[in-house]
Amino acid sequence: MTIRTRSKRINRMFLKSFIRFLISFAFIASPICWATEEIPKIIAHRGASASAPENTMAAFKLAWEQGADGIEADFFLTADGEVVCIHDENTKKTGSGSLDVKKSTLAQLRTLEYGAWKHPIFKGEFIPTLAQVIDGLPEGKWFFLEIKDSPAIVKPIAKILAEKRSNKDRLVLISFNKEVVRACRQTMPEYRACLLSSLDKFTKEGWKEKYLRDLDSCGSQGLAYKENQAVTKKWLAKARGEDGILAAWTVNNREPALRAASRGVDFLITDRPGGLRAELKPASRE
Repeated sequence: MTIRTRSKRINRMFLKSFIRFLISFAFIASPICWATEEIPKIIAHRGASASAPENTMAAFKLAWEQGADGIEADFFLTADGEVVCIHDENTKKTGSGSLDVKKSTLAQLRTLEYGAWKHPIFKGEFIPTLAQVIDGLPEGKWFFLEIKDSPAIVKPIAKILAEKRSNKDRLVLISFNKEVVRACRQTMPEYRACLLSSLDKFTKEGWKEKYLRDLDSCGSQGLAYKENQAVTKKWLAKARGEDGILAAWTVNNREPALRAASRGVDFLITDRPGGLRAELKPASRE
């Protein structure tokens, strides 16, 4: 190979790389044409959890103040049959002491506070019940109710939703547990139920098909997936099904939000609803 030929080859390689960079940069730097493509709904992950203690009434209140379209919250069953809002099976992370949720009564869980770990101004936050979270939902807002527990919690949840006459069009039951999703479909067919999945094995042989089989086997009405996985729009359309929904988590910045929107996602589950909405706001046209 001559020096001139080698130089031309290097120049072509550089040009191709530069063009790829420009295309990538344009995608990141330019907003989606929201005039023809609706912004996905903004769902506050455990409330506005970037700024307030997760899964507390303070976090949910702040989410509404920041303009969230809905909230996502996690639930476990207590020893005395109460459905409480907490992410972990124990209180070590957010509580002022350590209790096992399933082995504790609501009264025992409320001997602790759940806000000071985030900031002193939140000291005194209590562990909410599902009923209290529902009571705090503004009209027309979405509620992604994540079940962290076993199928045993499904009937108590169904009873509370019936008593509260929860909005069937704005409430989505989600879980990583296929048996829980199946139980929700059987017990509460009037509510949408979706499987959660990190899709962490998506690129491995045979797993794309396995994930679809999992969705089908439990009757999932769509999918809530971890946004940073290398999924395709075509595959997500299959995962959604005919009447299902797509939600992506945890989407905290503009670039992954745009990527998720380009894949047809309906909901962006985020720790910072106000900040993300501001970043996705289209430029004013004068």
